[in-house]
Amino acid sequence: MKRRRVLIVGAVVLALVCALVGLLYTPFPSDRTAEGAYVRLARAVSENHLDTAFAYLEDDAKDACYTVHRSRKEARDLVAESFPEPERTEFLARYHDEAEVGNGAGVFALHAERRGWTARLKKDLSGVVRVESDGDRATVVTARGTRYTFRKQRDGGFGLTMFTAELVTDGNRAARDLDVVRKAAVDYGRGKPAPIHSWLRMAGRARKAS
Repeated sequence: MKRRRVLIVGAVVLALVCALVGLLYTPFPSDRTAEGAYVRLARAVSENHLDTAFAYLEDDAKDACYTVHRSRKEARDLVAESFPEPERTEFLARYHDEAEVGNGAGVFALHAERRGWTARLKKDLSGVVRVESDGDRATVVTARGTRYTFRKQRDGGFGLTMFTAELVTDGNRAARDLDVVRKAAVDYGRGKPAPIHSWLRMAGRARKAS
C-alpha cells in the first residue's frame, strides 16, 4: 500500500514538473520570420556573441562588412610590401584592426563596440509586443516601445536594417581607399613618390560629394 502511494505521489509530481516545464519553455519562432530573427539577435547580443548576431543583419550590411575586411587586408599587404617609411608604419596601423578581425562578422563586432551599437541594443532590447508587416518589410515593436525594422533577405530569412546605411558607407570607403593604395603601391614600386595622403584626401572629398 505504501509503495503504491509513493508511486502515485511520484506520478503526480512528475506530471506537475512536466506541466511547469511546458509553461515556462517557449520555443523560438522560426528564424524565417522577423520575430524569430529578432529574438535570436537579442539573445546573441545579450550573451555578447556578436558573431552570431551578424547572421541577422541585412545582406547588404553583411556584404559591406566582408568588403571592409577584404579591402583592408589587401591594402595592409600592399602597404607592407611596397610603402616606404614612415608611410608604411602609419598605414599598417590604420588598416590593422579591420584586416585582422578575421571575417565580416569580426568587422561588425569591431564597429558595434566602437560605435556603441552593442550598448544601445542591450539597453533597448525587450520582449516582442507585435510585428507589423508590409510586403518584404516587417517591424518588430518591443515592450519598451522600440521599433526594429527587418527586411526579407536572399535566403528567405529576415535581416535587421538598423546598421545597413553606415556599414555600406564603410564598405564603399574601404574599397575606394584600396584603389588609392593600389595606385600608390605601383608608383612606389617604380621608384616614384606617391602622394598617398593627397589621394586619400581626394577620395574623402569624393565620398562627401557623392
